[in-house]
Amino acid sequence: MLTTRVVGAGSAEDPALREDLLRTWVEVSEAGGSVGFVPPVDPAAVAVALDAALQRVRAGADALVVLEEQDGGGRRAVGMAVLASGGSAITAHWRTVGRLMVAPHLQGRGVGRRLLEAVHDAARDLGLEQLSLAVRDGQGLQPFYERAGYVVVGRHPGALRVGPGDDRDEVRLVRRL
Repeated sequence: MLTTRVVGAGSAEDPALREDLLRTWVEVSEAGGSVGFVPPVDPAAVAVALDAALQRVRAGADALVVLEEQDGGGRRAVGMAVLASGGSAITAHWRTVGRLMVAPHLQGRGVGRRLLEAVHDAARDLGLEQLSLAVRDGQGLQPFYERAGYVVVGRHPGALRVGPGDDRDEVRLVRRL
């Protein structure tokens, strides 16, 4: 059974949650997921990025939505997304969705869409009016977000260097809630 929840500041300190999220982030990256790293992935580098994200959640700057898989042995995090704040009063009505990921064994089953809907619900609960996100061109992610109501508002040609001679555009999308 899959469930989603918003992780509060205190829960962001849970070592088991950190371990699950680190494992998921490494698995997604190794499978070619567009979440900030390219294979082969250095788990220590992913841990640094994860710890920074969790610190921002603990500080109350960002929100974390977690997808959990429950079975007879308990529950474990198998997906996540961050609602990152711009940290300014004039941008307090929107946030950036980052690091939205679902473990590879769950992909292709509508689970990513379910996680994204939970992100939208969390954003509404925070009183937000719109969300922004960026995708790496060439990964097939843009149609997924467009089906969820996001609209392309910009493109940064060659912004992402995923390997020697492999520069990708970063595509910025926005959705009103």
